[in-house]
Amino acid sequence: MIGCTVIRPKTSILPLSRLILSRTNRGIVSSSSNLVENSNSNVVSQQTDNVDYTTVQHVPVMSREVIKSLKPESGKIYIDMTFGAGGHTRKILESAPNVKLIALDRDPDTKRHMDIICENFPNQVIPLCGKFSELPSLLESMNIAEESIDGILFDFGCSSMQFDHAERGFSINLNGPLDMRMDKNRYPDEPTAADVLATIDENDLAKIIKVYGGEKKAKKIARTIIDVRYALKPIRTTHELASIVASCFDENFHLDRLNRPMHNATKTFQAIRIFVNDELNEINYGIQCAEKYLKYGGRLVTLTFHSLEDTIVKRHIQGQVVQGIANALALKYVSQMEICEKNMIENFMKSTWKPLYKHVIIPSPKEVDLNPRCRSAKLRAAIKTHQ
Repeated sequence: MIGCTVIRPKTSILPLSRLILSRTNRGIVSSSSNLVENSNSNVVSQQTDNVDYTTVQHVPVMSREVIKSLKPESGKIYIDMTFGAGGHTRKILESAPNVKLIALDRDPDTKRHMDIICENFPNQVIPLCGKFSELPSLLESMNIAEESIDGILFDFGCSSMQFDHAERGFSINLNGPLDMRMDKNRYPDEPTAADVLATIDENDLAKIIKVYGGEKKAKKIARTIIDVRYALKPIRTTHELASIVASCFDENFHLDRLNRPMHNATKTFQAIRIFVNDELNEINYGIQCAEKYLKYGGRLVTLTFHSLEDTIVKRHIQGQVVQGIANALALKYVSQMEICEKNMIENFMKSTWKPLYKHVIIPSPKEVDLNPRCRSAKLRAAIKTHQ
């Protein structure tokens, strides 16, 4: 990585993580209703593909609700932790004069969009390339202190640019190399999805697909992938993986929780992508960074797109965090026979955050019609309070 210092996490903080990979290398409220509240560049300079990403039409998800929750004000400092194509960043900069914004993204292909934003809003944007876990070192290099940021926005998941280009390996519908790395080639030694499938054992693969994808047929899919790997050849393309997974189902597609048709390989692709990019650990670390760098009274706004992401955010906001890790088990499932002192429970449930809304905010039906990819989005927002 050029132009900035990198902090690499040494240990895993969630049940499934790179610990498995080290082993494989060895062998609801609608947004249409009223909302009530309860330039120095450190961008990595790197060779990219000959794809004009600046022509990609990007529609920021729930932009009106994001701005209403974040409340940008003139002269204040904000961080867009997931810059992508810059849709939310542009909305923040347009919402108030003289806003200072730090734009972070782990994907080096976003540099072109960052350059355009910097030209349109001179001396207002600081572009950075890195993961959530690399943010402290990046801010430290610019002498930005803790508790100095007024608002932080997260838009989790993949960007449209990553899904729309076959060579990135995220899309089921577009055939390309099975890559799935959000960092692209920033870390050449990091394994691609194809590398994972070529080395992982059956039990670990089944766990990944089950836990990260919620796939009921995880064991059958894992067994089929391993059989193909040994009997035929390594799996190298997205269409090869999609076809193998689809062969494990009797139906051509199945329905999600909202009765929408979904490709049979969708959950498997999601699970492998989460594992390759260590996404849940990064989300957990990102929320910790937000708590560390936000001022008291600063605002946190998150957009999540599946339950694993949303659960981590929800646990942090509720205060269900143990040793910096979002508690995976909700307190309502704790044994009723357990007897605890009142002070212990109060300390355990003490939260740094005050939620802005009683329920999550979801896109309006009109927005879903215009931008179907936002259909599973959930917005949560909170204010950092004194402990």
